[in-house]
Amino acid sequence: MVFQRIVIKFGTSTLTAGTPFLELPHILDLVRQIARLHADGCEVILVSSGAVATGRQALNFPELPKFIPSKQMLSAIGQPRLMGIYDQFFRIYDKTVAQVLLTRSDLIDRHRYLNARNTLEALLSLRVIPIINENDTVATDEIRFGDNDNLSALVANLIEADLLVMLTDQPGLFTNDPRRDNGARLIDEINTPEIPPEIWQAAGGTNSALGTGGMYTKLSAADLARRSGTTVVIAGGMDPDVLLRVAAGEALGTRLTALVTTLESRKRYLLAGKKSSGVLQIDDGAAQAILQGGSLLPVGVKEVKGKFERGDTVRIMTLSGKEVALGLVNYSAKDLAAFYGRQSAEIERLLGYTFGDEVIHRNNMLLL
Repeated sequence: MVFQRIVIKFGTSTLTAGTPFLELPHILDLVRQIARLHADGCEVILVSSGAVATGRQALNFPELPKFIPSKQMLSAIGQPRLMGIYDQFFRIYDKTVAQVLLTRSDLIDRHRYLNARNTLEALLSLRVIPIINENDTVATDEIRFGDNDNLSALVANLIEADLLVMLTDQPGLFTNDPRRDNGARLIDEINTPEIPPEIWQAAGGTNSALGTGGMYTKLSAADLARRSGTTVVIAGGMDPDVLLRVAAGEALGTRLTALVTTLESRKRYLLAGKKSSGVLQIDDGAAQAILQGGSLLPVGVKEVKGKFERGDTVRIMTLSGKEVALGLVNYSAKDLAAFYGRQSAEIERLLGYTFGDEVIHRNNMLLL
């Protein structure tokens, strides 16, 4: 496969095939394709809409009073049913899935960002397929993503995905609405630093009563993802083997090429992290392990300087004063004082809790 870490986004229209009902045979076919990618060695994260539509179907499409927070209620009913369908279908292919519910604040707050990233990395390391949706039942307007298109782009940035595939009810992005203009043509690729105004205008809105995201939101999310180092493909969810073909590099739908590498994006994030005076001085063995791609463990830390909180960016230096890396630290300076220089197995006993064995995980570290 051309791509190894892939985020796939299913919109409601893809799961329902444009009807009010979940199209179970089609969902099973999409699951088959994801299972095939997974079996071929790809790491796959699924961002799935459809909870509200599933809840509405479970209640036989009720007319709800305006004073009821209907979307949250329908999502609370539909989300476990939708996950049950995914669990059942993925088990056909002997694949394990996990539910992850997020709000925008989970990815804005540095502590929650680390928690979400570490959880997803742990799931992927165990070959589990995370299925992500917005936590509609608790999300307020202030912490909502608004649609799963934006959520998928932020998740792609969170786990540094190579590819984001956004499936929709159209073959891709057109120069005009193809349902109204027979002369509209498919836009094969967007590779310019700025998306031309006429393409934004052509993206339009949503005509679906079930979904919240139209082509405009997909384009906006795709622009965010490509600026974070992820290639994006917007393609038709009904195309045969669409996921397998896109992952193999076939020209399908509309492709937005990444503007930076994921490494450059990570550098920007780390360098833009919350300023702290934090310095971790490490021994030569820990420095060698870091330079070889390892994480920083507490046993290798010899001194903790400055004040910092969990999720801050700190400097990592040798005892001779050479700066070797920057990293997002898993523990505050106060917490580290209780166990640095000790074995990871002692963290919980000394601290009373643990955020993991690493002081700084290799995925949250930038070598200098």
